[in-house]
Amino acid sequence: MQFDLVVRSQQVITDIGGRPAAVCVKAGKIVKIAGFSDVVQAAEDVTISGALIPGLVDSHVHINEPGRTEWEGFESATKAAAAGGITTVIDMPLNSIPPTVNVESLAIKKAAATGKCSIDVGFWGGSIPGNVKDLEPLLKAGVFGFKCFLLHSGVDEFPASSLDDLSAALEMLAKNDALMIVHAEDSTAIERSTKPSSRSYAEFLASRPKGAENVAIAQLIEEARRNQAKVHVLHLSSGDSLSLIRSAKADGVKITAETCPHYLALTSEEIVDGATQYKCCPPIREQRNQDELWQGLEAGIIDQIVSDHSPCTEDLKIFDVGDFQRAWGGISSLQLGISIIWTQALARGITLWQITKWMAEKPAQLAGLAHKGSIAVGMDADFAEFDTENEFRVEPAELFHKNQFTPYQGKFLKGKVKQTWLGGELIYKDGVMLNSPQGKFLIRGEN
Repeated sequence: MQFDLVVRSQQVITDIGGRPAAVCVKAGKIVKIAGFSDVVQAAEDVTISGALIPGLVDSHVHINEPGRTEWEGFESATKAAAAGGITTVIDMPLNSIPPTVNVESLAIKKAAATGKCSIDVGFWGGSIPGNVKDLEPLLKAGVFGFKCFLLHSGVDEFPASSLDDLSAALEMLAKNDALMIVHAEDSTAIERSTKPSSRSYAEFLASRPKGAENVAIAQLIEEARRNQAKVHVLHLSSGDSLSLIRSAKADGVKITAETCPHYLALTSEEIVDGATQYKCCPPIREQRNQDELWQGLEAGIIDQIVSDHSPCTEDLKIFDVGDFQRAWGGISSLQLGISIIWTQALARGITLWQITKWMAEKPAQLAGLAHKGSIAVGMDADFAEFDTENEFRVEPAELFHKNQFTPYQGKFLKGKVKQTWLGGELIYKDGVMLNSPQGKFLIRGEN
């Protein structure tokens, strides 16, 4: 067979670990994994010095277009993703206007994204009070599941769901074997803890207590158990809740969970008062809590690591005031995720193979993307060269994010994406995007 592309590396990260190999591509698919030195016929035969990792899958990205495109858009977000070795993102239903809560709004979002995506893009739908009738049509239109908030989302056009709203939606989703992904914080606990304004990070942290997550997750578990529905906990930050999730999994509750780079790399002890670039919800917590999250990952209680890329314009962070209560909550790390995690993993003795499980395979499985997330025969030829030894200083000007401020500014990270391929086509190399946008829209059950 004449292959379109062969990529050779001394460290190809496959399902069984890292090994020397030659990955052979035909018509956008991986069709053979040969020995590193095997002679094969190919239109292009490339040998790389870094590790070849599967294209990462980020199932938690706020792109915000249309409506808040000044925060982030499909063009800038998908370029940032490609530069971070991410070849698939699933877009969140809120912060765009309109939010993706019915078939009409999904069509508007797709129209806004058309011709702008450098990587493959799928969409979550939104579950809000009163739109249960819209969920099944959205599933038929291809969304991968639904997101709901158990407290105010931060934007008025995406209201919070009560437990009754959640239960009604779960009942319908269970009949369709569909997934609900949940921002799980209890509104009552937070309302009773929040101050009107504060520059103090300690006060902000106290206003979003771990107990608010624990209560909401416990409620979510019981609703999932009662409705026999599939649920997923977004951006887990509370180490206390791990025992709840572990117990629910053991009981057969269909629950998974994710955490994010900022919870695994940043700590409350390092955040000075007024430094609102660190604000996110749930908040970045103490070092001890971070250690518990890593333990939860290694134990399989937490299933995956995704960005929760949640950008905004600089004025919404009100850096001149530094008020944690009023500033927009969200951290942009789409381009930096694997470097952030690899830097932490090195100190903890965690392998690159394990990281790709958390950042590629598991998010692909969550969304039901059967041809994404690993380097294996039959999979999409999505992969990246990752230089595990390259240490670099984070410079905002080098980020493709539309708004480039970041809490990682000036930090040194280990490991850098050098090249990224989508469907066997080189789309990014050494800081430069190549070719015109060629990402496709992904449909639930078809990819």
